[in-house]
Amino acid sequence: YEDMPRRFLEVCRRKSDYVGHLNRNLGRATMNLAWKNRFLESRDAVMVQFEEMAGILEEFSGQMERAADVTARWEPALQAVFKKRRVAAEHILVLQYEEEHREVYFTARMTNGRCMTARDAAELVARALKGTWSPAKDGKTIITRNAAAFRFVEDGKYRMLFGASRVPRGGEEISGDSYTLKNGLPGQAILSLSDGMGSGIVANEDSEQVIELTEQLLEAGFSARSALKLVNTVLLLTGKQERPATLDLCLVDLYTGVLEAMKLGAAASFLIGQDKVEMLEADHVPAGVLNPVEPVLLSRKLWEDDRIVMVTDGVLEAMPGEEKEEAFRDFLAGLPEAGPQETAEMIMTYALALDEEPRDDMTVLVGGIYER
Repeated sequence: YEDMPRRFLEVCRRKSDYVGHLNRNLGRATMNLAWKNRFLESRDAVMVQFEEMAGILEEFSGQMERAADVTARWEPALQAVFKKRRVAAEHILVLQYEEEHREVYFTARMTNGRCMTARDAAELVARALKGTWSPAKDGKTIITRNAAAFRFVEDGKYRMLFGASRVPRGGEEISGDSYTLKNGLPGQAILSLSDGMGSGIVANEDSEQVIELTEQLLEAGFSARSALKLVNTVLLLTGKQERPATLDLCLVDLYTGVLEAMKLGAAASFLIGQDKVEMLEADHVPAGVLNPVEPVLLSRKLWEDDRIVMVTDGVLEAMPGEEKEEAFRDFLAGLPEAGPQETAEMIMTYALALDEEPRDDMTVLVGGIYER
């Protein structure tokens, strides 16, 4: 009534009916506007997905163009080592990429009625081509008398060892944090950490969905930036704005030792080097809140014995003083040299010693890089 003109209030005999109809129409218009905005957001999110798909296809085609066919150079040596072990290797293809790593494809079958594991075959490839080799994870594991296609990938210069420690919030049985520590594509190590809103089962389901989707995209060949943008749009389309989850992602190229880190609302990460501890942070909202989002790429070169430390907010909040990140960095600087698992356990022990009962879920991930 207070919004109506005074003259209208004096003359109109059915003010209540008028206000009722007006507010119903306003409610309808507001709802239509909300749905229209939601539709436009969804359309923009789908458009981002198509753009990222186009980018990854272009990247794949570029990789194929940059691969050099060096079969003629290595085929005789491969044929010789496999012939000695009674293996018929045919249709051999050896590709060499810009990063200097190689891949070998061929069709193989046993000629003496026995079997050979793909891992033993990888040792034969290494004997012929030098270096260290592994069979492709998605390929066959045994060579039999029936011809089948096999793929072998040259291992990187570095290897990654992982460590993790996780404690749920006091009073909860399940942590709301989820993580991945694994080798993804050939020559790539993945460390990802997600903190769901709140704690318990619901937060765990949200963070687990983010981690699984990110892992699938990375293993399909998407870059870190594309994977984070697609995860964000998927969460927008599924209406996760009310329960956002952070995402902290580190990818390590095991051929070059280069680290790529990206974050969506995640806590700072730390790099323990030979002479200092560096903090990696990027301000951004959690996944599924805004569209579009452009993750900030943090890139660093890793050296022998460097360790990456990723934590959720619960660990940093347990640190003493006002400057939580600085206090944590000082603690890391005083840590003794240790393996990734031992480092993760030392960090968690220290964080728990500062809090009688965890006020939030605590998770620590540590990755250590070592030359082969």
